[in-house]
Amino acid sequence: MTLVATALHYETRLLIVDDDPGIRELTAAFLAGHGYVVDTADGGAQMRAAMEQHDYALVVLDVMMPGEDGLAILRSLDPVHRPAVIILSVIGEEVDRIVGLEMGADDYLAKPANPRELLARIRSVLRRAGRDPGSPPAEATRSLMRFAGWRLDPVGRQLLDPDTIVINLSDGEFRLLLALVENPRRVLTRDTLLDLSRGLNAEHFDRAIDVQMSRLRKKLARPGAEDLIRTIRNEGYMFVADVTRR
Repeated sequence: MTLVATALHYETRLLIVDDDPGIRELTAAFLAGHGYVVDTADGGAQMRAAMEQHDYALVVLDVMMPGEDGLAILRSLDPVHRPAVIILSVIGEEVDRIVGLEMGADDYLAKPANPRELLARIRSVLRRAGRDPGSPPAEATRSLMRFAGWRLDPVGRQLLDPDTIVINLSDGEFRLLLALVENPRRVLTRDTLLDLSRGLNAEHFDRAIDVQMSRLRKKLARPGAEDLIRTIRNEGYMFVADVTRR
């Protein structure tokens, strides 16, 4: 594992996981030059060793690696406490993108990735996850959507639990939650949720909605508290909490 450090003001630590040493070092050097502390790993074993030593804000994870591939590594990570993840896959591997996003990846980028586009995606994901050190606290600058002690920042794309802990959501999970919170106590079909959370041109993957809904429910679950999302048999889903904006 190689460490590329920087003396700039950022303290955000990233991990690049790729079996190609050239790609690892070039990507790490580029990101370090833009203010991040960057470690690299050649596969799952090195990645896990690095994660035991450091708290990473984000992992850039290659899909096509020998032995344990990127999707298997992603599947093994704790969906609640893991860092944000951007997966990289060769152009044309649509199944990798779909499966990766269903499994909770925060973003997807085709290889070979343009370094500047990767940097932009990293910054976007970190802002959504509340890990961008240059961003002001969400509550100081905008109103929040509040429900059952939770706070959702639709602009900063941040979810805080009743203990004010930031809950990491993938892009799909965030969009799905926002669609539910904006339509409380209404039954939303899967097609409606797809339109609201992915746009009218989205491909209709019912299974993707169900998988993301299951992950979202786990992240919203609290001991002794009522489930915030109710399944309405043969119809869809309903967000059952009252929602206020202030």
